[in-house]
Amino acid sequence: MRSLFLTLVLGLVSSAALADSFVIEDIRLEGLQRVSAGTVFERLPVAVGDAVDSERLASVSSRLFATGLFNDIQLYRDGNVLIFQLVELPTITSLELDGNSAIPDDVLLDNLKTAGLSEGMVFKRSTLERIALELERQYVIQGRYDAKITTEVEPLPRNRVGLTIKVDEGNVAKIAHINIVGNQAFSDDELLGQLTLQESNFWSWYAGDNKYSREKLTADLESLRSWYYDRGYLRFNIEATQVSLAPEKDGVYITISVSEGEVYTIRDIKLAGNLVLDEDKFTKLYKIESGETFSRRKVIASSEAMIRLLGNDGYTFAKVDGNPTPDDDSLEVDVTFFVEPGRRTYVRSINITGNETTEDEVLRREMVQMEGGWASTDKIEAGKNRLNQLGFFKSVTVDTPSVPGEDDLIDVNYNVEEQLNGSLNFNIGYAGGSGMILGASVSQNNFLGTGNRMSMSVQKNNTVQSYNFSFYDPYYTIHGVSRGFNLFYRETDYESLSTVSDYQTNAKGGNVTFGYPISRQQRLSASVGYTNTRMFEGSTVPAEILEFLDENGDDFDEYTLGLNWRFNGLNRGMFPTDGMEHKLSLDIGVPGSDLTTYKIGYTANYYFPIVGDWSFRIRTELGYGNGYGKTERLPFFKNYRSGGLGSIRGYSSNSLGPKGLPEYTVVPVAETDSNGDVVYETDDLGRPVYDSDAPTVVYTTDEDGAAESHSNSSQYKPVYKTGTDGSVETAPAYYESPASLGGNMLAETSFELIFPFPFVEDRSQLRSVAFFDAGNAFTDYCYTPNDADVPNLTSHPYCDTGFNLSDMRLSTGIGVTWITAIGPLTFVYSIPLNDQRNDDTEGFEFSLGQVF
Repeated sequence: MRSLFLTLVLGLVSSAALADSFVIEDIRLEGLQRVSAGTVFERLPVAVGDAVDSERLASVSSRLFATGLFNDIQLYRDGNVLIFQLVELPTITSLELDGNSAIPDDVLLDNLKTAGLSEGMVFKRSTLERIALELERQYVIQGRYDAKITTEVEPLPRNRVGLTIKVDEGNVAKIAHINIVGNQAFSDDELLGQLTLQESNFWSWYAGDNKYSREKLTADLESLRSWYYDRGYLRFNIEATQVSLAPEKDGVYITISVSEGEVYTIRDIKLAGNLVLDEDKFTKLYKIESGETFSRRKVIASSEAMIRLLGNDGYTFAKVDGNPTPDDDSLEVDVTFFVEPGRRTYVRSINITGNETTEDEVLRREMVQMEGGWASTDKIEAGKNRLNQLGFFKSVTVDTPSVPGEDDLIDVNYNVEEQLNGSLNFNIGYAGGSGMILGASVSQNNFLGTGNRMSMSVQKNNTVQSYNFSFYDPYYTIHGVSRGFNLFYRETDYESLSTVSDYQTNAKGGNVTFGYPISRQQRLSASVGYTNTRMFEGSTVPAEILEFLDENGDDFDEYTLGLNWRFNGLNRGMFPTDGMEHKLSLDIGVPGSDLTTYKIGYTANYYFPIVGDWSFRIRTELGYGNGYGKTERLPFFKNYRSGGLGSIRGYSSNSLGPKGLPEYTVVPVAETDSNGDVVYETDDLGRPVYDSDAPTVVYTTDEDGAAESHSNSSQYKPVYKTGTDGSVETAPAYYESPASLGGNMLAETSFELIFPFPFVEDRSQLRSVAFFDAGNAFTDYCYTPNDADVPNLTSHPYCDTGFNLSDMRLSTGIGVTWITAIGPLTFVYSIPLNDQRNDDTEGFEFSLGQVF
């Protein structure tokens, strides 16, 4: 357009009409549509009454064209009237993007608008061409060397245009080879291991580490520098970096040339600056020592520790710089820490935002830093951790801006993002032997925004029917004393559950709990309660249960006392990734109760962050219980059981542990051949002998010493086993399979690798783990059969006393928990590693309303 304008100007200059100078009597503007006349007159450098000639008119046209409002400008003279014929630049009516995915639409449109290309703006082709080139450059930075940007401009009526930007993003060039040149102290493999960019390997399809980008290479070069600086190579330098592209633009070759230099050791460590605290407090924080190899990482860690020390004493904006001074002759370095504490800073106000539901008081009572006091970095961070530990929020952030006009005042601003704290949980499932499982609960961890916890639940399946109500106030007093109470009613009938020994109970009761904070992270709780339990015999009752009922009756009133200690150092209440948690509990049936028992439990969780969203968890749970006084041992219905979600995954819930001795009858057992088949009497021709009195079911002895049935519909005459005295041997034939009775000891542990769920950006409500579980329940008492009719059943076949590592059950697998609107939803796929005979295993499990 500019060349067209120059052509017109030259034509005007050569025109006879404008060859002579004249005095402007009037100015007329023609062709205006969107631009106002006032805007044009404001930009014109001439006015009525000015004398102009062809040279000055050419300058006027240039000034007007420079406004960027017009596509074409022509000047005419009608007498002494100067006429401007104007063609405005078109307006962008529509702007469409096609083919982009690596750069989202909203990001791309925002950038286009900033560059001057958006719906409603004036269209300039030069701007469009410049943006197209910039887009291609951005894709090249991402390693998409074959990306192409094409633009289409569609003219529309009334001086409008529609723009379409078509993006062919191409493919990210993959790294074909990385070569490091000049390294002597460390091998190529050691150095390549420090880079995020990698040559194509087996895991590249998932990690994407073989896709080149300039930003990643820049970060990798800095990681390489840090690797050498942390090992004493103060003069290390990256001499050159060459990135070559394959002819097909699908492969990248990277060459990094390095100069290592020599290793420097620390000669002297000094402090300088304004030491507002005792020097000893600073020197105790040194992470380096004289005579050791220089490490930039340790120098920075020392500086950060000193900054934190000063921050805890109110010097919020303190600076500590560790400056090395190398001596190239001796290959030694002096390190001087320059301390600039600044002024002591005080907190003007603490502000909390984002809590739309939670009352402000609930959050403020978690604060450790007080308004008006000097600012402490630890106390401010402790407030953040305590808010996270509430479990009410997806995220908690804190910043400490300075107060405008004041150099010794800051505000502490916490911002929280609330998550669903109330849930309506439904438990729906099916388990072999127990049938359909139905349950529902309403819970609020932050009841009406007060910070109190309330829950009501009802569960109904073929084995359990329960009703429960609980309420917990963590700040019953202003000093942090908590109070909670619980009421329950539960009917249990395990007759139809094949994995648990058959018995029935009706239990009702409640308890009241008070808790006292020992420190920021520790709490001691005490509870008193009452429980009434009524026992009913099932249809096929294990011998242990019959023995217990004979000795103790079937109706029990218990008055209980509970003591609990908890240390909570986790960084979050929901889905923690760092810190530790310990719980120690003691529950006692006090004298005067029908059952005097005690149970001691210990639970620990350790979380170790690895890198990014990766972390590692170790869970340990131990338990021991027994009777005292008139109660000889722990009642069977208080036993520990293992297995299922939250325990040893891969085994049916509560199915692990010592099994009860099922009800049985005594039967004669037949001989078996080398193949394990029943031996029958034969005639002279070797044919089985038919006997109308022969049983239709014949028993043999299995590996546990129990009778195993075999069909004998032809009524052949079996050959029975006989003892040394000629009597027929017998074995117990159980009416049901052995099922878990549990034990008075529990030992479980889990190792979990927590990793980011693929293809999901917001993982605050989603956790995926790979796990290894080990554990079981054990007992120090096994029922001893005394039936003289079964000589070979002098010990319990399904119960061993004491803790035995060989009885630990192992499993591995993967699991995902998703916090949904109606509660946590958990999916687990497990593989039992050493399941034994009579173990009940589960491959796939799911639960709604439970977090593992």
